[in-house]
Amino acid sequence: MGYIEELRKLVGHRPLIFVGSVVVVVDEEGRLLLQQRKFPEGAWGIPGGLMELGESTEDVARRELYEETQLQVDELTLINVYSGSEYFIRAANGDEFYVVTTAYYAEYAKGDLVVDQAESITFKYFHPHELPENIVRSHKEILDEFLLKYYSSLATVTSIREKGIYV
Repeated sequence: MGYIEELRKLVGHRPLIFVGSVVVVVDEEGRLLLQQRKFPEGAWGIPGGLMELGESTEDVARRELYEETQLQVDELTLINVYSGSEYFIRAANGDEFYVVTTAYYAEYAKGDLVVDQAESITFKYFHPHELPENIVRSHKEILDEFLLKYYSSLATVTSIREKGIYV
């Protein structure tokens, strides 16, 4: 049993604060790796997850990426930290929590992509102008900021939005 499950046994459904990390992986063609998730069903997101005791946010990012994809990355570059009332979640089972998410990006992951069927439907690399529409809301914000920083061009994100591909 993990840390979160142990905590839930003690506090029930009461609101908690969880810390997590995500990693925007960029391949050699400039495409972004996205995960089609089982929960919420069919939605696309960035690989990542929640912190366990004793981990740093970098540890979480690397561990979750590896668990979900079998890919490894060396250097992580901070995109931003996301927190606040807009990151409140009420799960289907009634659990309530606020998430503090540290978002990183990494280039050129090593290894062969293997999908963890417990959490994911599939993984796919997308060009920034061809991102799927059904992206988890908080991950859209991260991707927007990443595209602005990484591609250093407001025109890129504006062009993508105007085409209605990524809103």
